[in-house]
Amino acid sequence: MYPSIEPYATEMLAVSDGHVLYVEQSGSPLGVPVVFLHGGPGSGTFPHHRRYFDPDRYRIILFDQRGAGKSKPLGCLTNNTTAHLVADLETIRQHLEIDRWVLFGGSWGSTLAIAYAQAHPINVLALILRGVFLMRARELAWFYQSGANALFPEAWTQFAQLIPRSQQHDLVAAYYDRLTSDDPVVCQAAASAWWRWEASTSRLHARAFEGDVELGERSRAFAALECHYVRHLGFLAKPLLDGMAAIHHVPGAIVQGRYDVVCPPKTAWDVHRVWPRSRLFLAPAAGHSASEPA
Repeated sequence: MYPSIEPYATEMLAVSDGHVLYVEQSGSPLGVPVVFLHGGPGSGTFPHHRRYFDPDRYRIILFDQRGAGKSKPLGCLTNNTTAHLVADLETIRQHLEIDRWVLFGGSWGSTLAIAYAQAHPINVLALILRGVFLMRARELAWFYQSGANALFPEAWTQFAQLIPRSQQHDLVAAYYDRLTSDDPVVCQAAASAWWRWEASTSRLHARAFEGDVELGERSRAFAALECHYVRHLGFLAKPLLDGMAAIHHVPGAIVQGRYDVVCPPKTAWDVHRVWPRSRLFLAPAAGHSASEPA
């Protein structure tokens, strides 16, 4: 990765419905504009995300999506859908007076990148996608109901046991009720279990977590936001694969961990097959996390 750098500009940008987004710029002000789309939804950006880009060649834009990171109000689910996030991206592009830009997104960030590109193809120079995710029902069922649990049975047991057996047929709905509860104890327990399940499955070499995980306010917001989007299938009006014709002219690269359990390679393959100008790179010894060495 490139050396650590500091932003040359930061701001809080008001968008619609009372949301205010944290936006920063680093690298070269005259470089190729590239916007980093974080995952989750709800994980937010971190300083090391600037280090994916050559600061002498790129004008690096990081921002925290609605309710995430430094954006306000933290954890807010109201007026927080994919359509809102796509509109926010356009607001940022116009505010920064950018003509066309590169979109760089991993996991949920890849979903948002594709959704934006399909809505505004003329504004996209290229896409770089990692750990591709389309918010399809079968993808969500694999990770949150039946599939990944066969590979991580010990972590799954911890994830499922928080929910009464009578509600385990729909764990996402059960977790949504708890993550949006007015009871902070109930919310904290659900956020801890939700985060622990994802963290336990994101790397090729799994990490074990013993006992409860103490989470900060930002991490609790992440769990609620992610469940909010999962519960509603990403608020997508139509399947993203159905709209790929809109970006046939856009060049792009897909980087996918061969052993990604969170977002299995089948989804990346499905996107690559219907996107003529894409190149697919399968990392042979990697899971889901962008920080995997491979």
